[in-house]
Amino acid sequence: MILQSIDAWNMMPYKRVEILVSRRGNGTPKFRREILRTSYCSNPAFSDIFLLYHFLILSIQLSLLRSEISKPHKPQHKGSFLTQRIQMEGTVFAPALEGIQHVKSEAGEILTKPFLEVCKHILPVIDKFGAAMALVKSDIGGNIARLESKYSTNPSEFNYLYDLVKPEIESKTAKGSSSCTNGLLWLTRAMDFLVELFRNLLEHQDWTMSRACTEAYGKTLKKWHGWLASSSFTVAMKLAPDRKKFMDVISGNGNVEADIEQFCSKFSPLLEENHKFLASVGMDELKAS
Repeated sequence: MILQSIDAWNMMPYKRVEILVSRRGNGTPKFRREILRTSYCSNPAFSDIFLLYHFLILSIQLSLLRSEISKPHKPQHKGSFLTQRIQMEGTVFAPALEGIQHVKSEAGEILTKPFLEVCKHILPVIDKFGAAMALVKSDIGGNIARLESKYSTNPSEFNYLYDLVKPEIESKTAKGSSSCTNGLLWLTRAMDFLVELFRNLLEHQDWTMSRACTEAYGKTLKKWHGWLASSSFTVAMKLAPDRKKFMDVISGNGNVEADIEQFCSKFSPLLEENHKFLASVGMDELKAS
């Protein structure tokens, strides 16, 4: 979940933090140890802010490195003709828009694999934000991987998204931090944030990227986060890219504003369904631990 809980914070003042710095020859990670202390400044308030800033930077680096290490090596491939055609002719949203058409079954139920694929198709969009969204991307990717892992154990049994988490609900393990139910909750909230951000970019042409992100955060994730997560997000938004350059990059050869509007209007109802389901099992109001 996005900054749902940051256990590393408990390692801060006067405790050791292991930081990955390189790989050994055999591919295993190599760590070094650092001591983080609060005595950067005689002013306690400034000291806390200074610590928070450095902690955020370390978190971004660790998230990116952890993601890189966990990736299995896969040979490069060009993908299907359809995927190539979409990428050449449309914006970065084109694959997600194509995927949304296949998310629901004929009976109107959300299918697990297609839903997760749509979420994965948004990761390239997040990439264009750079370091500002590094933690967000890592979190979304982690929750997708968690749900995909469970799905792969029995694709036929877990064909429908909510069937994936019902066993946890029945066994009363849904609220565990590593549960798939928890992963679905925070994945849905993260996508809420992105949809709201995209809407801000459409509806408020005069806003900076930083403001568009901050306003979206205030409407979606902020109420579920504690002080640390909120403060970390505020610092991260200082790294937000220039709005015009961002829009130029994601435009490709298509009409990016039209694609954003389509994505928001078609994907939002799916997120609303998730919230209704999560509310029905007592999970939708769960705050970050």
